[in-house]
Amino acid sequence: MNFANSIYKIRTQSKLTQAQFAELFDVSQQSIQKWESGASVPDIDKIIRIAKKFDVSLDYLLMENDNRVVEEMNKTGILKPQYQNIHDWEFYSSNLMTEFQQSLEEGLDIEAYKDIFNSVSILPKGEIKKRFGDILFDVVSTAKSKEGYPYIEPSDLDRIQKLRQGENKIRTFDKSVLKNKISGAWYGRICGCMLGKSVEGVHTSDLIPFLKATDNYPMHRYIYRSDLESVDLTKYKFNFAGGIYADEIDGMPVDDDTNYVVLAQKVIEKYGRDFTPYDMSQAWLTYQAKDAYCTAERVAFCNFVNGYAPPESAVYKNPYREWIGAQIRGDYFGYINPANPELAAEMAWRDASISHVKNGIYGEMFVAAMLAVAATTDDAEEIILGGLAEIPYTSRLYEEIVTIIDQYKSGLSQKECFDRIHQKYDEHTSHGWCHTIPNAMIVVGSLLYGKGDFGKSICMAVETGFDTDCNGATVGSILGMANGKETISEDWSAPISNKLHTSIFGVGTVNISDCVEKTLSHIENA
Repeated sequence: MNFANSIYKIRTQSKLTQAQFAELFDVSQQSIQKWESGASVPDIDKIIRIAKKFDVSLDYLLMENDNRVVEEMNKTGILKPQYQNIHDWEFYSSNLMTEFQQSLEEGLDIEAYKDIFNSVSILPKGEIKKRFGDILFDVVSTAKSKEGYPYIEPSDLDRIQKLRQGENKIRTFDKSVLKNKISGAWYGRICGCMLGKSVEGVHTSDLIPFLKATDNYPMHRYIYRSDLESVDLTKYKFNFAGGIYADEIDGMPVDDDTNYVVLAQKVIEKYGRDFTPYDMSQAWLTYQAKDAYCTAERVAFCNFVNGYAPPESAVYKNPYREWIGAQIRGDYFGYINPANPELAAEMAWRDASISHVKNGIYGEMFVAAMLAVAATTDDAEEIILGGLAEIPYTSRLYEEIVTIIDQYKSGLSQKECFDRIHQKYDEHTSHGWCHTIPNAMIVVGSLLYGKGDFGKSICMAVETGFDTDCNGATVGSILGMANGKETISEDWSAPISNKLHTSIFGVGTVNISDCVEKTLSHIENA
């Protein structure tokens, strides 16, 4: 039966019918049926033709055992993967220029290697490129900091906390309005995410003309599928037709920005409030497939599989270690720690440190702390300063956020504020588009210039570009917590219909109201 099994596998894997397979070798369909049932075998010349056609050995056809693989191993000593099938996020050598830029921004003295990084980056994907990438990873791992680098940016919690400037004041929250605030935070995040999800990946050079053409600029509502009927989509580089729109959804579609909030809730249920970074890493392996994770998270997931535990999982061949991925994961730790930004930030550190370093970690701590403060006040500046009090004042992120606040207070216009972000950070590069810092700046600018107006603020965060769904979600979450669910109009919440779809194993679709109740129980059981 070995030949019968081999023929069946070859035919079905090639997506051929029995009739199509028969035509290739000038035999009847009945002959193929007999070969696959084991009732007969073809002549040797037919067997040889089949082997040549599908590039398999006679050993494989007759015995389902390809000795050529063993022979190749004996020649080379190794088996090599099909590099072209490896996603770029999982192949370190595909992202060497991101690594180079990231390392420069961290203050590593690697400028002399620029030409080498560039030369290796343009090699075709394969064994040679991998080996050169391994060498360059060693270069980065052993590089010293440049003399005079002005920032001090640790990744361990103890040193982070020692570099905080001042202390968060003692806060209290009103338990009678807590449910309204928690509900507002959940809905705010989901609605803000949905607004930005429709145009995730767009550049403002396409987004602003599109919004103007659809009478939605300044942005003030969701983008709808029906909007596409009134514009010439061939004018835009961005694939607007491929988006998901609020007038065609049945609840909030699956998105990593909302998955992580539900996943954090699962972690608290399973491990309690004292969960460790290692617990979080194991939850990632348990509750979602690899493809649910992107960039730094995808690298960390693969590192977990290969035995790297936190914090090594965050740094091993991870060029995305300061990207926005952690910043979108901290909301739940703010939700369950109202009035306690220090504990919210500390929990966020436990999560962020499995996949990020330095400003990548600070972004999550900053957002979690802001949400804890937002449970006690609706003052945007107080919320932002409360978040800043939990991250190192010696960091790039802290410096940039303070600059946004100072410019706002000095009278800089909204347009000038966001134009300056675009001038300093390039939305057209993956590194600029996805880095924690410019996106955190957009969040802060939207909170300040939006002046507490939910719709105005999330629209501002999205129409500015960069990581639209992440920034819309974070701004919406903070304002929902600060102002409560009743400040989110039906125009925003109605399409969501109390329904949140996730890709989390064993969870699937949940009612948002149930998530709110579970959040309240995690607060009460603290």
